[in-house]
Amino acid sequence: MGFRPLHDRVVVRRLDSEEKTKGGIIIPDTAKEKPSEGVIVSVGPGARDDAGKINALDVKAGDRVLFGKWSGTEVKLNGEDLLIMKESDIMGIVEV
Repeated sequence: MGFRPLHDRVVVRRLDSEEKTKGGIIIPDTAKEKPSEGVIVSVGPGARDDAGKINALDVKAGDRVLFGKWSGTEVKLNGEDLLIMKESDIMGIVEV
């Protein structure tokens, strides 16, 4: 990719939200909420504890995760809209 996050930060690609409701109603772009689900693109090495030891992250590249609606900082890298956030902003890993 050409970008490596530092410490306990991760780079996330948002997954597209549904175009229709379960009842079949098409949702216009202006009414869609930003999805709070994404795929981890890249992870940092981990945060240091008080003793200076690096604690590895629980997530890895390729994991599908849920995060808060207002989590992270939106950036554009290589023409792609991505989010950079701390691992603590991630609520969990979606297992399929």
